[in-house]
Amino acid sequence: MWYASACLRQVWLMAHCIDPDERNELLILGRLVDKTSYPRERHNIVFGDNRFDIARRDGETLVVSEIKKSTKSLRSATLQVKHYLYELRKEGVEARGELLFPTEKRRERIVLDDESVKELEEIYTTIRRVAKQAVPPPPETCRYCKNCAYSEYCWS
Repeated sequence: MWYASACLRQVWLMAHCIDPDERNELLILGRLVDKTSYPRERHNIVFGDNRFDIARRDGETLVVSEIKKSTKSLRSATLQVKHYLYELRKEGVEARGELLFPTEKRRERIVLDDESVKELEEIYTTIRRVAKQAVPPPPETCRYCKNCAYSEYCWS
């Protein structure tokens, strides 16, 4: 979901099991922020094909959280959490979502509503279409390119 809102070429690369450059500094920094933030919480909770950064109970409510180093990609991060909530709902689990930005000391509550479900369904259709293509979409410069862990696949 994250890649679909950032770059369709990344969607194709991921769908074809082409991993990003693991030495990318921002990828490493993001993992470090995830690993060192909220140490009392359980991290990397697997649910089907999904991996929640944090899942916890707030009373009777399941809360699924995604940790991000900044709000720079707020839309992509929001869609990722909505995707998690949608996947849980399909299995009969109603949950609440949140985005955590520890370096900014900020927390955003995420709600899955009917409009969000419609948007997700449209994105899923796009993801399936792109993944089925024999070759990746041509590279297009966007705001994510500068720090992208896939930049070598596009610009070398």
